[in-house]
Order: sequence, then structure tokens, then C-alpha cells
Amino acid sequence: MFRIRFHGRGGQGIKTASRILGTAFFLEGYEVQDAPRYGAERRGAPIFAYVRASKEVINERGIINKPDLVIVADESLLLLPVAGVLVGVTQRSVLLIVTDEATEVWKKQLNVQGLVFSLSSEAAVKDHPGLPLVGTACVGAAAQLIGMISPGALEEAIREELKSLGDAVIEKNLARAMKAYDQMAAYVGSVTEREETPADSYQRPNWFDIPFEDARISAPYIHAAATSLKVGTGAWRSLRPVIDLRQCHRCGLCHIFCPDSVIHLDAKGYPQIDYQHCKGCMICLVQCPTHAIEAIPEYGLKAGR
Repeated sequence: MFRIRFHGRGGQGIKTASRILGTAFFLEGYEVQDAPRYGAERRGAPIFAYVRASKEVINERGIINKPDLVIVADESLLLLPVAGVLVGVTQRSVLLIVTDEATEVWKKQLNVQGLVFSLSSEAAVKDHPGLPLVGTACVGAAAQLIGMISPGALEEAIREELKSLGDAVIEKNLARAMKAYDQMAAYVGSVTEREETPADSYQRPNWFDIPFEDARISAPYIHAAATSLKVGTGAWRSLRPVIDLRQCHRCGLCHIFCPDSVIHLDAKGYPQIDYQHCKGCMICLVQCPTHAIEAIPEYGLKAGR
């Protein structure tokens, strides 16, 4: 069985990418599961998607703990513990990272022993605000690395899953997928299926007892006041609101309308943004009557551009 795990951010097309890859597998005669996993987050928040493909009936369910292929659409997730990119990665797992950094750098930084491939971010769409759209490019590269998906099946899957978006969008995404497919031609078949673990080889884990603690100590207490400060959501942003204080008239509307109360007024009445908790919803930008707030793509800031 092939077990593939996608990691990306909301708005990068990762959910759609998993569906395209699942459809391509199905067209090649495989039994398939594909499913995303995310909560009530928004654009920019880390999301996951899983694809299983086998010639036999798939009885396995849930998240993929031991992936054969891990696809990382945003390199910043590699250093974000909550993203869990490296969970279950072993020496035989293959990593595919959308990055312009050398793979040797990532292997050393992440201390991984398996194969690591990079997909140039030039395959991404950069003509829109925020995060690059890399979903179909990731699918194209993954299809080549798996070695079981033909270009014809890949094209048919893309046309099937994107048919509601129109021919122009389909052709653009098809071109990106095929470019990434060709880019990985030298590494075809690098991802191999993991054998099923026989039930009679199961070994009980070495459990150990943990002393009981009150829930207020050992677990988040969501009903208590002021606990939201402990949850940093600034990593979810794809756009960052930046205030030009020279144009600000200190009306306070951005402070009033901010749904998360991350904009406060200083002693002189000027707004200040708490970027640790700002999600980048841009409601402040819409409400500003003097257009003193500008939306800056977070991707460009992180890349130093």
C-alpha cells in the first residue's frame, strides 16, 4: 500500500491536490482513500491531507502515522512543531519539499536519513496575493516519484477534479503539473509501497504510569478566562496588515472592528497590531476610511522579498 501525506497551508490547494492524486491512482486501477484533516481554521493555517492506494481492499483508517511519501507545500512548516511534518518519517520515507533551498541543507537541518527531493517554487503561482498555489505541481512531482501513474491518468484526474473551474484554470494547472512531472523524471519510482504489518507481530508498548494532576495543570482549560493569549495564530497569516501612521487619523475603527481584538491603541491613540495573534483577515483594511492599512503578502516577507 502507498501511504502519502500532504502538508500545506489553507489556500494552497492541498485538499484538491490529495483528491487529484487519489483520482489518478483510481484511474490506474487502485483502491483509494483520500481525505483532508483540518479544523475551523482559515487561509494560512496548517492543514493535512492523506492518500492511501492499494491493489487490495484498504481496511486501514485514520491518519497516516508511517508515510511512504511526505509532500511539504510550504517549507516554513518544516520548522513549525504543530505541523508535525516529520511525525513517523523513517529512513525509507521520501520527502518532497517545495523550496529553492538545496536538499542537502534540509537533510542536515532536519536530520533525516531518507531521500529528500526539492520542487522549485518557480512551479508555483505567484500572481496572486499571499501563499503560492502549488497543489497541482506537487501532484505532478508525486506521480512521477511514485512511478505508477501515467501522464494520461494524471491529466484525466486534473480535468475531472478541476472541471468546475473552467478550461483556462485547467490548462494552467495541467501545465504546472506536467512541468513538475518532468522535473522528477530522473527519480521515477523512488517511492515504494510499505508492506502490511502482520497482526501477530504486534508488541505491546512499555507503558508507564503518570501521576494524576488536576486538569487545570495538565491540560488546557478552555473555559477559563484569557487562555487565548496562549494560542499564537500569527503563523496562519497569508497577508499581513501594515499601518502607515502618517495616513492614520486615529479614528479607532480598526481597533473596534478587529474580531480578535489584536489591535490596540497606544497612549497617543495610534493603532498597534499584535502580529503574534493577528490571523490576517484584513477586516481592518476594509474598515479604514483613510486607506492607511496595506496588505503585504506574508510569503514575500518570509522569503526576504
